Parts: sequence; structure tokens; C-alpha cells
Amino acid sequence: MKEPKRYLVTSALPYANGPQHFGHLAGAYIPADIYVRYLRMMGEDVLFICGSDEHGAAITIQAKKEGITPQTIIDKYHPLNKECFRKIGISFDIYHRTSEKLHHETSSDYFKTLYDKGVFIEKESEQLFDEKFQQFLADRYIKGTCPKCANEDAYGDQCEKCGSDLSPTELINPVSTLSGETPILKTTKHWYLPMDKYEGVIREWIDKAQASEKWKKHVLGQCLSWLDQGLHARSMTRDLDWGVKVPLEGADGKVLYVWLDAPIGYISATKALIPDQWETYWKDDETKLVHFIGKDNIVFHCIIFPILLMAHGEYVLPVNVPANQFMNLEGNKMSTSRNYAVWLYEYLKEFPGQEDVLRYALTANMPENKDSDFSWKDFQARNNNELVGIFGNLVNRVIVLTHKYFGGTIPDIPTEAEQAVLEQAEEVYAALQAFPHELDAAIHRYEFRNALNEVINLARVGNKFLTDTEPWKLFKVDADKTAKVLAISLELIARLAVYCEPFLPFTSARLKKMLLLDETAVQEVLAGSFRVKAGYQVGAKELLFSKIDDAQIQPQIDRLATIQQVLQAAKEDAASTPVESTSFEPLKPEITYEDFSKLDIRTGTITTAVKMKKANKLLQLTVDLGFEERTVVSGIAEHYTPEDIIGQQVLLLANLAPRKLRGVESQGMILMASDKRLHFVAPVDVIDNGQVIS
Repeated sequence: MKEPKRYLVTSALPYANGPQHFGHLAGAYIPADIYVRYLRMMGEDVLFICGSDEHGAAITIQAKKEGITPQTIIDKYHPLNKECFRKIGISFDIYHRTSEKLHHETSSDYFKTLYDKGVFIEKESEQLFDEKFQQFLADRYIKGTCPKCANEDAYGDQCEKCGSDLSPTELINPVSTLSGETPILKTTKHWYLPMDKYEGVIREWIDKAQASEKWKKHVLGQCLSWLDQGLHARSMTRDLDWGVKVPLEGADGKVLYVWLDAPIGYISATKALIPDQWETYWKDDETKLVHFIGKDNIVFHCIIFPILLMAHGEYVLPVNVPANQFMNLEGNKMSTSRNYAVWLYEYLKEFPGQEDVLRYALTANMPENKDSDFSWKDFQARNNNELVGIFGNLVNRVIVLTHKYFGGTIPDIPTEAEQAVLEQAEEVYAALQAFPHELDAAIHRYEFRNALNEVINLARVGNKFLTDTEPWKLFKVDADKTAKVLAISLELIARLAVYCEPFLPFTSARLKKMLLLDETAVQEVLAGSFRVKAGYQVGAKELLFSKIDDAQIQPQIDRLATIQQVLQAAKEDAASTPVESTSFEPLKPEITYEDFSKLDIRTGTITTAVKMKKANKLLQLTVDLGFEERTVVSGIAEHYTPEDIIGQQVLLLANLAPRKLRGVESQGMILMASDKRLHFVAPVDVIDNGQVIS
């Protein structure tokens, strides 16, 4: 691709069904923000587009579980995520919503255009149907075993473990995530995208894009794996009541597939931002389109969405999709469903004023080409050793010494003193000359870790220069040389102030203020012509970074450790108590399958527990079943204290007739195993509450 006239940059639209965690930031949002901020800094024409994906199956599943409407969920999480992105410095030009009327109109029109062009194949097929809920099951409403890697938690559209493209009917032992029951096959009609017809042009497009700009190996590998397996027709509509309605006669109760609807959200958001100019960014071949996503979205942005763009015929295709891999947390995979994550909104509350510290730590450990791991100790060390010890220390020393020796203003410096110090500063000027080029190359290769390393290495050069010249000693014998040392150091710090902005925007703003850098000075820095001369003034010192002590991070470490203990409780409990006797209770009388099928056993979590008055063996429990809460009186007080079992997942016999015990109506029975001690019977891995055991 020739040099672009403009850039169109997108970050994956997050589901508006929950808050964002550190893994999301490191995957799709901070890398995109670094890229966009750098392009803007260099004077490029760039739009940064994002918004909430509000039609995903995850939202409707959650709404059904909570007994509320999808609209209630998205109206809660859209503003929360939008505000958190703003506070952490993600500089979207617009953060739109796919529930907006404009988006529905844009998506409907797009679908209708493809339909009128004869792109889709209309056909009837047998699809999985939940008899209990009386509805067809969209891909994410179905879980089962992946036929390719045996992952037992594969979804109906994709296995997130091996990345394979799946259809719901391929899953082994499929289960409805709504009822927990095995679905049946039932005939329905849908409109399919014949992706197999586009295999050749997709390969050709990827080859061309690769020739222009090298793609990441794992992105290319996943794309080629899909293509080598052969593309298949994929339904672009779903039997759901939440989403963009299919704009065709006879399509009642059907909506657009979310992976047709959501990427068009980039287009509708651009329309909302610049209604009179949006086509320039989407339909002019001098636009460079770049998608920032996580690796679980690669095939949708590199295969399905490009096919949809090709089928339409008027839109530009992405030049690159620099997807990041996953960031783990303290050695374990982050999990929103298990609450094993660090949530952005909580960080912003608990670490006020330390937004750039998080941006720095996540960038320094960004999972660009392989999974990485976030730990609170590493977060602390990077702040204390690098931001405070290297970057902040350099700035603090130079500003303090300039005020101490020269009242904050660089004086006239004789030529002899200038020349003598310049000879000592050869390493500094060599670094200043190379730095912008190395940074630019890393940014355009999407190597943001290396780019950030260039910034901190420049600060290291500045610290070495101070150590070598020792201005605190030099001033006693030669004030003129001291002034030149500080002038050179201020030139270096000015580079840091400007070029750290993509990574540390809040720090950059404070440092520019300290150095009294106006827009003219910033442009001189970018042009390489900025010089600190006699009369240059610096402002008052401001602390850029503060040390983070153990007391600040230990509660975070403890919280995650507690969650891990809960997640492992079932496994540990099974292994912790040895069987002391080989005697067993005799089997009970034989029952029929029909007898067993009458039992409604559900997963639940104990949320409260209190001792019953005048009843040494009884605890009164509240059990969350996902769709409702139950009061249960259980005879386990001799084996467990109330505080020991809060958060314990259990199996509850939910259709047992209620019974009053000590005046309290017990609405079910918790299943336990006994070998002189009672043990909870629960899934090995924590799963959603309310699931049926069969």
C-alpha cells in the first residue's frame, strides 16, 4: 500500500454485559490508543472508532439468568465502560452503541444490499432447539465438547481453546446454556453467507496485505488454518428476539448474526461521528484500516468481516489486524465468569492518580506475540524501579537542580563551557538523534513493548549523563559547565515529555507543564530542532510518580488468592480427608430412570450462612440459584462454621417439597457425601448457578 492519506483505527467492540478487566485493556485498547496517539502526534489524519456491542448472545443469556431485560444490562454497563475508558486515557473519537437507531438502520441496509445482490443462500436446516425455553439456540447458547481438541467448554461457533470454527451441530454432547438440558433438532430457515466462494480472494487479499505490511505470525497462522480446513457457508441470521431485525418479509423472530451486526458497528459509529464525511474513511482506497483485537476475534476480523466487505464491493479492507494474545493473571487464566480478574473500574477507585502506572505495566508486559502474565509484584517493581527510579528520578533531579542553582532559568553560557560539555554529551546526542527513528519503526511494526523500551532507555541515557557529569559537584567549581549539563538534560527530558504521550498521556501533560512547553516547542521537539538556550525557564517541580509499597498491593494479591482457593476448593476437599474405614452403607432399593428424572438438582452458591437458635446442628443458608435465591436449613453446623462456607458452590435438590424446621421454611436440600464427616458435592470447576445436573 502506498503512503495513506488517512488512518481508520478500530478497537473490538466490547460486550456491554460487564466491566472491563486488565486483559481487555492489554489486548485491544491500550495498543490501539498508543498507535492512534502517536499518529495524531505526528500530524496524521486518523479516526479512532469503538463502542459497545449490545446484541451478543452473552447479553441475552445474562438477562435471562438475572430475570431482567437486555436493555437494563446494556444501560448499566455501556456508561460504566465508556467512563472507565476515558479515565484510563483511551482516546476514542467516538464510543458508540449498537443499540442506537442509526446502527440498526446501517446494519439493515447493509444486509439488504447483500441480499439484493444475491450474495446470500436461503435454506432450511435442522438447528438445536431448547424445548424447555421454546427457542432455537444461537451459537453462544450452546456448549459442548470440541470435536477437534476435546475441549469440553467449546461454544457453538468456535472453540476458544484451539480456535477452530465450529457449527453447533458439530459439538459432542451439546447442552443448552439456558436450561442445561440436551437440545433437540428442529427445522428453521436462515440466510447463509457462502464463504467457500471467497476462499481464493481472501487468500489473495492476505498475501497482498502481507506484502505491504507484515502480519503477526499467530494471526496469519490462524487465518491459514481456517482456509486450509476449507471455508463453509455460515448463517448470517439467528432465531432471537434481541438484535437487529432481519429486514425481509417472512423473517419474523429473526435477527442479524452478531458477527455481521457488530463489525458494521464500526461503520455506524463513523457515520454518527462525521455524518457528511464518513464515506471518505470507509470507501477511499487511500485509507489505511487497522483493527485492534484479541486473538479470539481473529477469524471474524480476518475472514468473515472482509468477506462481507468484499461482497458489498464499496468498502476498503483492513491493511493489518495486529491481534494480541491473552494476558494471564498471577499465573492463571483470567475469567470473567469466575470473577478471576482485576476490573478496571475497581483499579481506578483503589489507585487514584496512577492511571499511567497501569498503562505502563500493561504495555511493558503486553501479550503481543504470546500469552503474558500480570502480577501485582511486577506492577509494583515496574513502578518503583522504572517509573520512579529511572524516569521520575531523572526529571526530579534536573528540575530541582535547575531551580537550586539558577532560579529555574538557564543563564548565558560561555562558548568554551558549552564546547567542553558537548564533548562529554556525544552519547546523549547520538541517543537523541536515533531515538525518534527507533520509536517510529517500533510503532509502525506494532511492537509497543519495544517502543516503550525506547522511551525508558532514553531516560537511562539521561541518568547516566548526570552520573558521569555530577552537576551537584561540578557547580562548586564551574557554574557555566553545570548550566550546560542541565540545558542538555532538559533537552532530553523535553523529548521524553513529548514522545511518552502515546504511552503515558497524563505524565506527558504534567511534564510539558513543568517544562513550560507550548505547542511551538512541541513541534520543534518533533522536528528535532528544539534547543535549550539562555533564558529558558522551567516551572515548579511536580512529583510524576510515587512509590507503591507492599501494603497497597497485598490486599490485591490476597483477594486473587482467595478466589483461587474457592475455585480449587472442590478438588482440595476431595483429596484432603483420607477414608478411615472400608465399610460402606448398603445400596438403597433400585429405582427406575423415571424416578431419577423427577429429581431437579441445580448448581448454586451459598451467599449467607447463620447458626439457627437453639439448634446445634442446623445452619440457615441462602443459596443463589442464578434465577432466584432459596432459603435452606441444613444440618451441617457440626462440620462447618458459617464463615467457612460463604462462596461454596453446592448441588441443591430444588424440587423437594418445602418443610419447616425450627419455624423456618427450608426450600430444598443440599447434597452431601459422608464418611464420618460431611463433604460438599459440587462440580470440579465452578460453573454458572442454576445449571441442571443430569
